[in-house]
Amino acid sequence: MPSAPPSAQVVYDTTKAQILSGELAGGSLLSEAEVARRLNVSRTPAREAFVRLEAEGFLSLLPRRGAVVTPLTPGDMVDLLEVREGLEVAAVRRLGRHAGRAALLAAARAELEDQQSHAEVLDLVGFSVSDQRFHLAIVRAAGNALATRLYGTLGDRQRQMTAGAVQSDIGRLAELLRDHRGLLDLAEDGDAATFSAALRRHFESTHKVLLGA
Repeated sequence: MPSAPPSAQVVYDTTKAQILSGELAGGSLLSEAEVARRLNVSRTPAREAFVRLEAEGFLSLLPRRGAVVTPLTPGDMVDLLEVREGLEVAAVRRLGRHAGRAALLAAARAELEDQQSHAEVLDLVGFSVSDQRFHLAIVRAAGNALATRLYGTLGDRQRQMTAGAVQSDIGRLAELLRDHRGLLDLAEDGDAATFSAALRRHFESTHKVLLGA
C-alpha cells in the first residue's frame, strides 16, 4: 500500500491521537474544512485522512457534513475485554511452566514504574500508552508470537478505553496501579487461576466506570 501524502498523514496522526486520548469523544462532529484550517492543509488530505480513519472504525463519514467520532459501545467494550482476558490468562498459564518468570516479565515491571511516573504528574495520555504496553508485555513474556501480534492489534482500542476511564475518574489512576502491581505479582508467581480472577475484576471495574460516564 502506498504511503499517504505527508499532509494527509498529519491529519490522520493528529485526529487519531485526539480520539485515542479522549480529547475527541465518541459522538464528536468533525468538519473537513475546520480540521484542514486548523492544521494548515487543504481539504483533500483532510478527506483522505477521514476515509482512512473510517476504514479503521474511528470515524463515520456524513455526506456534506464531515464525520462523527464512532463511540465505543458497551458491546464493543465487552468484546475487547473478553479477548484481552483470554490472551493474558493463557500467557500467565504458559509462564507458570517457566522457572525464570520474573526475568521474562522484567519489561512489564519496567512499564509499571513508567505508569507510576505518568500518574504522579497526571499525564493521562502517557499513562494510557504505558497501560497498553504493560498488558502487552505480559503476553509477550510468554513467548507466543501469534498471541503477541493479536494482542498488539487491540492496542488502540485499549488506549481509548483506559483514557476514557481515567478522565471520568482521576482517582482511577491509583486504583489501576494497585491492580497492576497485584497482577504482575501473580504473573511472576505463575498463579494463573488467581490471576484470571483478579484480571476479571480489574476489567469489570474499568467497564463500570465507562458505563457510568
